Amino acid sequence: MNTSREFQVFVKPVGGDCNIRCGYCYYIDKQGLSSGTMTDVVLEKYIAELDAATTDNHVFFAWHGGEPTLAGLAFFRKVVEVQKKIIGTKKKIINGIQTNATLLDDEWCRFFAEHNFLVGVSIDGPGRFHDKLRKTGNGKGSFDRVIKGYNLLKNHGVVTEILTVVSSVNADHPEEVYQFIRSLGAEYITFLPLVRRSGKNKSGLTPDTVIPEYFGLFLISVFNKWVSEDIGKVKIQIIEESLRTSFRQDHTLCILKRTCGGVPVVERNGDFYCCDHFVDKEHLVGNISERSLAEMIDSPMQLSFGQIKKNTLPQYCLDCEVVDMCNGECPKNRFIKAPDGEAGLNYLCAGYKSFFTHIKPFADTVAEAWRRS
Repeated sequence: MNTSREFQVFVKPVGGDCNIRCGYCYYIDKQGLSSGTMTDVVLEKYIAELDAATTDNHVFFAWHGGEPTLAGLAFFRKVVEVQKKIIGTKKKIINGIQTNATLLDDEWCRFFAEHNFLVGVSIDGPGRFHDKLRKTGNGKGSFDRVIKGYNLLKNHGVVTEILTVVSSVNADHPEEVYQFIRSLGAEYITFLPLVRRSGKNKSGLTPDTVIPEYFGLFLISVFNKWVSEDIGKVKIQIIEESLRTSFRQDHTLCILKRTCGGVPVVERNGDFYCCDHFVDKEHLVGNISERSLAEMIDSPMQLSFGQIKKNTLPQYCLDCEVVDMCNGECPKNRFIKAPDGEAGLNYLCAGYKSFFTHIKPFADTVAEAWRRS
């Protein structure tokens, strides 16, 4: 029996369904995977299974999509009701939800505030960047509606995080993007690089895919701004993760861990997949109506999926001086060749390497000062 189990499940109450059409969404072609909203039966089963599988003293629910608010406020009221019934006070209950914020109103925000939801909102910078790729179904930009929803969250005192996709659209403007996000009062920020493959056999890249070197320069510019003005005020995920290595701590972010598989997905019909980026027949482990969540998390299939990341790391990565900060990043991006011709190098390698090399002296200095104190 696994006495300590580290994982976080992305649960998708409406699957990949969404009310907007972002140009880079990788779920648009998977919306027919299952239909409708998660039923009460599946919901109760999932909550009970997550509670049973969790070995910590808190149970974390990560509600994702598509756009999870399409499930409706009544669904999430049911979520809270069932959580109280099944888990009660024996463990701390934490709910996090990732949303485009376009459907939020005062009632939604009061609910999130009352039940201490952590809310992540996708904003790709000022409107001229955001609206290029994050459009509504009729082709119009979603920026104004997103900002309205985000401000409602802030007005109700909801703890928020801004997630910004770095693409070819905004990568050339790191300071403008960062300053805009800061102007919104953001205290937690995550930058996500856009990598989309296209063409026959996925042999090409889409025009909105970020250039690796530009991604590295983007992160370096943001770090330089943060270190001069925002230390202690803002938490930027990639910087926080970089510091963990110098403190001899394991990464918490799955893409930077030595192995992956700790962030599986449960779809609205209860299907369990190895990872959010691998929701396909090959990576379908089972269904929570037939197998326990703990069993699937600990299954040979899931563990093998996680080990592949470590076992297929190219020698070029193993010899790299910042390998502990990166660990080859996400397997979905490992599709180019290393300088010596070995396959399996991460497309973003050049960008990550420049950023981690830049930040390492700072991280080591901070860690050494902490150890001395």
